[in-house]
Amino acid sequence: MQFYAKSHEVALSDPRFLHLQQWLAEFFGSPAQLTLISGDASFRRYFRVEQGLQHYIVADSPPEKVDNQPFIALANAYLAAGIKVPKIVAINQQQGFILQQDCGDTQLLSLLDEHNVSHWYQQALAILPKIAAVTSSALGPLPEYDAAFVERELAIFPEWLLVEHWQISLSSAEQQLLQQSFKLLVNNALVQPKVGMHRDYHSRNLMVMGDELAVIDFQDAVHGPITYDAVSLLRDCYVRWPDYIVDALLARFYQQCMAQQQLNADVSLAQFRRWFDLMGLQRHIKAAGIFARLLHRDGKSGYIKDIPLTLQYIVDICRRYPELQALGDWVDETLLPRALKG
Repeated sequence: MQFYAKSHEVALSDPRFLHLQQWLAEFFGSPAQLTLISGDASFRRYFRVEQGLQHYIVADSPPEKVDNQPFIALANAYLAAGIKVPKIVAINQQQGFILQQDCGDTQLLSLLDEHNVSHWYQQALAILPKIAAVTSSALGPLPEYDAAFVERELAIFPEWLLVEHWQISLSSAEQQLLQQSFKLLVNNALVQPKVGMHRDYHSRNLMVMGDELAVIDFQDAVHGPITYDAVSLLRDCYVRWPDYIVDALLARFYQQCMAQQQLNADVSLAQFRRWFDLMGLQRHIKAAGIFARLLHRDGKSGYIKDIPLTLQYIVDICRRYPELQALGDWVDETLLPRALKG
C-alpha cells in the first residue's frame, strides 16, 4: 500500500468520496468513518470503514475506468475454491463501490526476513493448487494467457521504458535481439501446462491474518503457465532473496506440482527450472516497462525505484542460458547503468 491519509483530506474536493459516504450511511443506517488507506497501481483506491466496532474495506473503483465484474466474479470463485479472500459484503454497481471484509494491514512483505521467508513462502505455495483449479468464474472461462497476450506484455518494455522513459532509439541489431529473445520467452510460456493463474501473486498481495494468508488483487486472473505465480512470488519485483532459498523453494514447488499431477511424469526438475527462469525473465521485462508506464501515463512515481532490481534479475537469469547471453550483456551494459543513476 502506497500512502495513508485521513478522510477529511479528500472530502472537500472529491465528489466520489461524498457519494461513497452517502451510500455507506444508507447501507448501515448511520454515517461511517472512512480513512483512505491506499491507492494501488490502477484507478482503484481503498478506504477503511469504521462502523461502531466493525471494520470493513471499501473499494472505490470507477466503472468507467475499471471493469469491476472480474473482481466480483473471481472473489466468489476463489471463495468457493477454499481460498481465503476478502468476502464481499455489499456492492454499488452503478458507482463502482465494493464493500468487503477487512483483512487487516499486515502485508506479508512487512514480516519477511531470511529466517522466516521459507516458512511463509511454503504456505503461499501451498495455496497455488487451489488457485490453479479456478479456471472459470460466473463470467465464463478465464482469459487465455496466449501468444498474443504475452507479446502485448513484452511490448510494454520497449514502448514505455526504452522509448518513453529513456528516449532510446534502438538500432536494427538491438531490435532484432529483442525480437529473438521475446520469441523465445513466448514459446516458453506456451509449452508449459496451463492452470488458473492469479497473475500478480507476490508478498504485497498476501495479507497475514493470524497465522493464515489472505489473497488480494486477483481480478486479473487468467488461464496460463504453471510456473508464473510461483516465480512471481519467489522472484518478487520488490525484494530479492538469496538463490539458495529460492532454489530450495522451487524444488519444493516442483514436487508439489508432481504430487498434484499437474505435470507429466517425464518433466524433469531441470526442465521445470528452465520454464520457471524464463517465465520470471518475461515477468521482469514486463514489470520494468509497467513501472515506467505508471510514471509517464498514470503520474505514479513510486515504482521507478524498483526498475534496477528487475533489470538485475534479467541480467542474472540471462547469464544462465547461452541463447540469452547477448540480451543479458546488453541490459547489463546499456540499461542497468541508466537505471542506477536514477
